[in-house]
Amino acid sequence: MLLDRCGQPDSDTVTATRPLRVLVDATALPKERGGVGRYVDELVRTLPSMGPRVVVAAQQRDQERFARFVGGSAVLTAPAWAGRQAPRLVWEQSGLAAAIRRTRPDVVLSPHYTMPLANVGRGSAPQVVTLHDATFFSHPEVHSTVKAHFFSTWTRVSTRLADALVMPSEATRDEVLAHTHADPRKLFVVPHGVDHESFRPPTEGQVAAARAWAGVPEGVGYLAFLGTLEPRKNVPALIRAFVDSCADRADAPVLVLAGGRGWDDDIDDALAAVPSHITVLRPGFIPDELVTGFLGGADVVTYPSLGEGFGLPVLEAMACGAPVLTTRRLSLPEVGGDAVAYAASPQASDIAEALGGLLDSRDRRAELSRLALSRSALFTWEATARGHLDVLRQVAT
Repeated sequence: MLLDRCGQPDSDTVTATRPLRVLVDATALPKERGGVGRYVDELVRTLPSMGPRVVVAAQQRDQERFARFVGGSAVLTAPAWAGRQAPRLVWEQSGLAAAIRRTRPDVVLSPHYTMPLANVGRGSAPQVVTLHDATFFSHPEVHSTVKAHFFSTWTRVSTRLADALVMPSEATRDEVLAHTHADPRKLFVVPHGVDHESFRPPTEGQVAAARAWAGVPEGVGYLAFLGTLEPRKNVPALIRAFVDSCADRADAPVLVLAGGRGWDDDIDDALAAVPSHITVLRPGFIPDELVTGFLGGADVVTYPSLGEGFGLPVLEAMACGAPVLTTRRLSLPEVGGDAVAYAASPQASDIAEALGGLLDSRDRRAELSRLALSRSALFTWEATARGHLDVLRQVAT
């Protein structure tokens, strides 16, 4: 039997005598974890328990995080100069490609649109790429011009060159097929999961801590939004809907916009029109340990997005037992099913009507909370990892 330079059986043949060797490129993840970051973290945490030998390429700041899951010797750290987006892409095309040749994995998982082009062709490791959404094609106006061009270009490149592509929803698969020449046989839908140990109905103490962090006054309810304040999250329409539905309420809740500031310039104009007797709070990026209390303590979690590849904040809010209001755009109904409320459209007037109906009915909110807990139980990171493992094994063999 041929051995590679690490003393393992040659990677040209994947046999039952040794585990599948997977290299995961986690270098594109930012320090502050959003949905994509949690997806990669959970895959790296879960896959090794299912048999594969996982090696992770990571930024230096994430070395200890991933070492807990795969062992320190299985973490390949990128150089410090690759910490920013453009240099990271340069390193992916050179340093990562060299690491693949050196470690000779059975399959490479690139979980964020791009892939090392040198790892293509005869003698290269099979390549799987994750495409998280396709709104760069269908809704380019809600992205910066540079971002829309970059991700749409790389989506086309990866659909042409990768051996398989994973996406989290049927809606994303349909969008990719509509806007690229992808071979449908290479596209695999594997929904995201939720960590039910972290995201669950919160304790009173967790809710109190989240309220204190956000600055919600004692005895006042609140509406929660969690996500980057970017155009496709439709936050200006949410603010206007909040004003329309709550300005005349004696017991008006506070609207809390939690998350990174993003680049939606229309938010400031919408905030300027908020009457002084109702309140909108922008506390910033929420610490991980406060998310459960923030979501689960809200009267309603509002997520009126113009389009998502999956919609992980909706699922996480559901797992916390929160009544959720969202839209029917793209993948969101695949996540929410009949366990969330939907605005008739992403327009402020329709959001206001749906929000007002929820605030008027404690019974409806309680029903949605019960349904949300039941439906969210169907989504686990273990199921997500098994789905990825099926794809990785199929490509490797």
